[in-house]
Amino acid sequence: MLDLDDVRREPGRLGKLNIRHGKGSRRRGPGPRLVPLINGADRSLRWFAGDVRGQFDAGHARPGAPLFPSERKSQDGSCSRATADVFRRSLAEAARHLPAWAGKLTPHVLRHFCASQLYQSGMSLFAIQELLGHAWTGTTARYIHVHGTHVEDAWVAGQQRAADRWKGLAR
Repeated sequence: MLDLDDVRREPGRLGKLNIRHGKGSRRRGPGPRLVPLINGADRSLRWFAGDVRGQFDAGHARPGAPLFPSERKSQDGSCSRATADVFRRSLAEAARHLPAWAGKLTPHVLRHFCASQLYQSGMSLFAIQELLGHAWTGTTARYIHVHGTHVEDAWVAGQQRAADRWKGLAR
């Protein structure tokens, strides 16, 4: 449900994606939010919108032009919007090359993977919560799957920070 106009370059350092039709839970309805374009998403979307999307139709200036167009045309000749099923089928097709993931790779699984990678890279639980649009940190915590060495890695990192601080005090 994203339009080209939903890619906003002005707010924040990298720009943001305006999510107008987010998934709502527990009958609260969808919650619109601005999501920062991190991890190169700003560059990827600029490339897609500038180089790839124009191959589908030239109607990028019309209001409501879809960010991800379908190859199917609307009655006026413009491209219609790619549906969620298109993305699910494409992931299923890609999973053919990953036998362990056949039938398991979904957009929702990618949300869990993204949350886990961001957490492992040092992003705080609260920042990930905001990024995913969760009302509760407990929901976000269920999205994050940590590696078996997480506790040991955190301990080693803490010891390194303490040693660095001690060196600064000893001078």
